[in-house]
Amino acid sequence: MRRNRLPIETLLLDEGFGTFDRHSLDADIGVLEQLHQNGYRVGIISHVELLQEQITAQIEVHPLGGGVSELSVRSVCHV
Repeated sequence: MRRNRLPIETLLLDEGFGTFDRHSLDADIGVLEQLHQNGYRVGIISHVELLQEQITAQIEVHPLGGGVSELSVRSVCHV
C-alpha cells in the first residue's frame, strides 16, 4: 500500500499476545499506544485478559447463535 502512496491509518492485530510474558506484553502495548498517539487507529482482537485490562475502549462480540451476534461498546476506566 505504501508503494501506491496510500496512507495506512488503521492497524488491526489478531491475537498472538497469549504467548507473551508480562514484560513483552507491556513493551508491545507501549508501541501500540505510540502508534495511536501518532494518529493511527489500532484495533486488537484478543481473548487475553491482561491485554483486555489495558485497553480502555472495547467492542465486545456476543454470539447469539444461528450466525447472529450482538455487539456492545464499553469504555473501561483505570483508576
